[in-house]
Amino acid sequence: MSVPIWVNGELYEPDRAVVSVYDHGLMVGDGVFETIKAVNGESFALTRHLDRLALSAKRMDLPEPDLAAIADGVRRCLAAAPKWPLARIRITYTSGPGPLGSDRGSTGTNAIVIVGEQAPFPSTADVVVVPWPRNERGALAGVKSTSYGDNAKALAYAKERGGAEAIFENLAGSLCEGTGSNIFIVTGGRLITPTLASGCLAGVTRALTLQWCGGEEADVPISALYDAEEAFLTSTTRDVQPIRAVDGKVLPQAPGPVTLEAMKVFAERSAADVDP
Repeated sequence: MSVPIWVNGELYEPDRAVVSVYDHGLMVGDGVFETIKAVNGESFALTRHLDRLALSAKRMDLPEPDLAAIADGVRRCLAAAPKWPLARIRITYTSGPGPLGSDRGSTGTNAIVIVGEQAPFPSTADVVVVPWPRNERGALAGVKSTSYGDNAKALAYAKERGGAEAIFENLAGSLCEGTGSNIFIVTGGRLITPTLASGCLAGVTRALTLQWCGGEEADVPISALYDAEEAFLTSTTRDVQPIRAVDGKVLPQAPGPVTLEAMKVFAERSAADVDP
């Protein structure tokens, strides 16, 4: 069955859900987005994701999104969709139609909600460190922007080399993040994830993992990933996914005891509260 798509307050069949070809989300990547998981038709951590959407919009100087309307769009799309075991909700918010350049238009923003089935991720992931650093001082650092060209290029690079995710260092040579994930390492028995000052996205799953499982935020050199006792990725649709190998170097354990405990705690806590 086709699942209706919510555009600016109305539901449309997929072949009728359209925005202008002049939309600046398409033209110049002038927009922000969120990906949210749904389990058996119920969204997870929707409030946190909407709060981050508003923060990303603010950091890009976009008009404040109507979060109540978007939340209603999510509910309406989920109500019209099958109760898939795992689904992906995509919220996109752009500056709307604009001229053929970087200047923004004045006709208003576009907000879109799409729901689709999500296949579970494999039990472990191999990752590849890419040669292009994140700019932790850039205008879009920490913003979940639709300007995702660097991520698409990096992920293609990783997959060409047998990886399922690409890992970035930053300009300082510190471990940063993946294309659509945050990263945790275990070294000396300590669970560590890069600080937000590294330029990584403030992931919702990252924050919940720190809150529920402990760990610390610290900036570490990219070399620490290769020498880690354990490592894992976190993201909305992965939850906690152990890393098996880095650039072909197999880590000692995948999952190790710290990762196993994080997986267990995250699964239990997220099942107990769908909007933590």
